Amino acid sequence: MLEAAMKKAEVLVEALPYIKDFYGKRVLVKYGGAAMQDCDLKEKIMQDIVLMKYVGMHPIVVHGGGPEINAMLEQLGIVSTFIDGQRVTDLKTMEIVEMVLGGKVNKQIVAGLHASGGKAIGISGKDGMLIKARPLQGQAEMGFTGEVESINPMIIETLIENGYIPVIAPIGFDDDFNSYNINADLVAAAIAVAMKADKLVLLTDVPGLLRDPRAPESLISVVRVSELQDYMNRGIINGGMLPKIRCCIEAVTGGVGRTHIIDGRVPHSILLEVFTKEGIGTMFVNE
Repeated sequence: MLEAAMKKAEVLVEALPYIKDFYGKRVLVKYGGAAMQDCDLKEKIMQDIVLMKYVGMHPIVVHGGGPEINAMLEQLGIVSTFIDGQRVTDLKTMEIVEMVLGGKVNKQIVAGLHASGGKAIGISGKDGMLIKARPLQGQAEMGFTGEVESINPMIIETLIENGYIPVIAPIGFDDDFNSYNINADLVAAAIAVAMKADKLVLLTDVPGLLRDPRAPESLISVVRVSELQDYMNRGIINGGMLPKIRCCIEAVTGGVGRTHIIDGRVPHSILLEVFTKEGIGTMFVNE
């Protein structure tokens, strides 16, 4: 009994330097992948985020919701089309995307944080004029699939100042207040830069950046931004990893202290990354 208690005490002491380093700092978590589908993983992620808040950090959550959108579109008989990994979003699809992301998924995450003892408020990029969007440049066939033009972080600051965890759906608006569906990774990077976050953590369904996608042991623990173009040229980075890598480049070059891609399928993956010396996944750094 005492031995088990001593081990718990040792874990807490090991975490102390990291708690001290990140006390009062902003940490942006991009929540997506399998961690959103598995109930047990979902509960552990919620616990991780609430714990971060209670030890003095300021977590900010940006979430995706592709599988939920696909399921709803299928129920309604609407066919999904993708170009370069991004959903083609016509007006009818945009209405479904906004309903699923801003309504169902966003509020489920808020409820999960409350169930774990936290205080959270869910918003989309349209609330408080948070995310100004524009159509993807040179890709008119993408419809209402957009990209971030600017971030107005005032509403996030207000929520943090009042003790809440902001939970953000990646929907923006243009000058005519049309809604746009934006890649959640890129929204996470833009908000992390605007908020001067100290850390951006992307939860994914892979261990991190791998030299060989078939070999988890080929994980690259730390990579410099200047090396990434070579990895792209060699095909090490391709497909669904490309938006995540662009997100990491934008964040790191924009001034975010540390950016990580970690495996959200690992229980308590956020705590392992933030509060242990070993960490998990891949860390992206500037020169």
